[in-house]
Amino acid sequence: MMSTTAFRPEDTALLLIDHQIGTMKLIKNIPLETVTRNTIALAKAAKILGMPVLLTTSQEERVQGPLIQQLAELLPDAYQRRVRRAGIVNAWNDARFREAVISTGRRNLIMAGVTTDVCLVFPAISAVQEGFRVQAVLDASGSPFNQSEDFSQRRMENAGVILTATNTAIAELAQDWSTPSGGQLIQVLFAEVLPRIAE
Repeated sequence: MMSTTAFRPEDTALLLIDHQIGTMKLIKNIPLETVTRNTIALAKAAKILGMPVLLTTSQEERVQGPLIQQLAELLPDAYQRRVRRAGIVNAWNDARFREAVISTGRRNLIMAGVTTDVCLVFPAISAVQEGFRVQAVLDASGSPFNQSEDFSQRRMENAGVILTATNTAIAELAQDWSTPSGGQLIQVLFAEVLPRIAE
């Protein structure tokens, strides 16, 4: 039976997979601006909470292009250490990426990837198969087609991946908005995730 214990900052790492200029343009099931804002919100939350963040890209020199600039600016150390895959589809099958995840010592992984139907679905399932607890943040990910997004979500959920949204993931990590870190996190939510509601 799957554990229902909350994900906490001290036992969780954030994995952002292929949020590259070229791959982001493939997203059609959700507004690109939403995915960008939510991805940045996750990165900011991890930084506030001192969580490890791992970045990976695929074929940067080709159509996929570099990581979005906001991630490079917000997480310069993680950006410098990013795993640049030559073309391995499932990031988990890249020994350097898998070892980087294991070396964090965290057994809870929050993942987002572009696209959901190629870049997120496979490593999320692979990590679960190796005994990690995985949350897939679907509004910081996206697919070219509604159907492929739906199939990928069902495939992940059937494999034991927890499907979630950015505000839910951040709230779970925060636990208490009245703490110093909680106060910073709620500011991130209202600045990045909920800007239209706040207006």
